[in-house]
Amino acid sequence: MREYLFMALISAAVTYLLVPLVRRFAIRIGAMPEVRERDVHTTPTPRLGGLAMYGGLVVGLLVANQLTHTGKALAESESNAVTALILAGGLITLTGFLDDWWGMDAFIKLGGQIAAAGVLVFYDLRLLYLPLPQDWGGSTSLDYTLSTVITILVVVVTINAVNFVDGLDGLAAGIVCIASMATWAYSIFLADNISTGRITVTAAIVAILIGTCLGFLPHNFHPAKIFMGDTGAMLIGLVLASSIVTVTPVDPGIIEGMNKVPVLLPLLLPAAVLVLPLVDLITAVVRRTSRGLSPFAPDRGHLHHRLMDIGHSHRRTVLILYAWAFLFAFGIVGMSTVGVPVLLFPVVILLALAVLVLMALPRWRGRGGAHSRGGRSDDDDGPPTGPMPPIRPDTEVRGPRPPADGSPNDRATADGKPVIPAFPSRS
Repeated sequence: MREYLFMALISAAVTYLLVPLVRRFAIRIGAMPEVRERDVHTTPTPRLGGLAMYGGLVVGLLVANQLTHTGKALAESESNAVTALILAGGLITLTGFLDDWWGMDAFIKLGGQIAAAGVLVFYDLRLLYLPLPQDWGGSTSLDYTLSTVITILVVVVTINAVNFVDGLDGLAAGIVCIASMATWAYSIFLADNISTGRITVTAAIVAILIGTCLGFLPHNFHPAKIFMGDTGAMLIGLVLASSIVTVTPVDPGIIEGMNKVPVLLPLLLPAAVLVLPLVDLITAVVRRTSRGLSPFAPDRGHLHHRLMDIGHSHRRTVLILYAWAFLFAFGIVGMSTVGVPVLLFPVVILLALAVLVLMALPRWRGRGGAHSRGGRSDDDDGPPTGPMPPIRPDTEVRGPRPPADGSPNDRATADGKPVIPAFPSRS
């Protein structure tokens, strides 16, 4: 357990320290585009925060490979997880970097995602079989072709789900961090029950991912000083997908006697930890295609946009989505630890939906809520997203222009000082 904490702390520290350097680099090369109509922030903010996250990931993986127990588990694994994640992560980071800097066609970006997923498969970081209970036919082995297709599909869907939800300060990093915590808890629980020890490849990957997200959040929570951009969103989506692929137990029959939930959880867990991004992704695709638009066409119809439109502040919207993701992900994992029937799964879904609806209701604030005061609520979040524009030392201070009618009001002298007209005194 101490090794997991050490890996997370190393990744968090490296990411946190790299962010200011990356921010300066992004500003220098102009990777801070103008505010778009669909954006929530109001001032241009540097992107490319994913470069710092990739640095934290690489250092965390290299450190994990040198630790006593984690290094042994990684070495004994059939897949070369460290090399696979460094290379695939580097490829997806490069793709995101070019997109954040220059802009990239959606299909070219999709090609980069498929290529990164292919790197994972090349190093055998792939789904080997589908775990099912014995009375459902038992676990189904996957041949290499089918395993490759399903793994690439899982990776690409996860990458785009995380990328789609990255619309508010700290939202994507927080959601992925919560999902990683749930995956880590399940992998530890599963390892205890199949007597393989608590050090697993999955737990090591998500521990590093947790640290990377936590190291980035102080710079990214509202008001954000930097955005992760597609560079970071696609990277953490790739790493989360790799943990989902490797979480499948070696022999599901060992835990068959407990209940069906632990056996099915490798299939349910991706839906549980990614339910919020997946719902947002599916509804966005349906919404856009129904209007005759491309599924990749941007809009302001995401769930976080809707929460803000009904009166929630920026921070409260993010915290509501955090709470819902936490409840759903850990609710599913918790079912596997207490031994409940699989039919309880729909109950958890309904409970999570009910909590989301209740938490999403705008507070009664009188006269139409927050928007009646120009969008400012009682718990205002502070300054708008992004750094204030710099004040240039060579800016010329000029006085106001005189009115067209030649009246003395608001005239200015040559040195910029206003002329105060003399008014006749009253007798």
